Amino acid sequence: MSDVQTIQGVPVMIWPEDGPLIGGESDAMDYVGNAMYGGAAWAVIPAGRFAEDFFRLRTRIAGDIVQKFVNYRVGLVVLGDISAHVAESTALRDFVRECNRGRQTWFLTDFDELEAKLGTG
Repeated sequence: MSDVQTIQGVPVMIWPEDGPLIGGESDAMDYVGNAMYGGAAWAVIPAGRFAEDFFRLRTRIAGDIVQKFVNYRVGLVVLGDISAHVAESTALRDFVRECNRGRQTWFLTDFDELEAKLGTG
């Protein structure tokens, strides 16, 4: 079950490690809807909840999922260690770097990093 918490004055909905994989846009809409219903500005989803194809940019799944969150103005945090995926793909590394520069989608390793990032907004 997801949980809404306030971090640095920002409401965030946090999902647990276990649960169904997010494999496409329709799966992502469940998370967007739940975050909006809970009044969260950000959806914090463990990296392990994303299907492997999410991390292969050529599938366009990541772009489609990120776009759903953008369309509904819910921030997306992919939380966890994705270094193995990044090491395999220059495109993914660049995508992660660009996302982390923005204010809509972040790839963060842990809650300390999330707290720091929310505190700078």
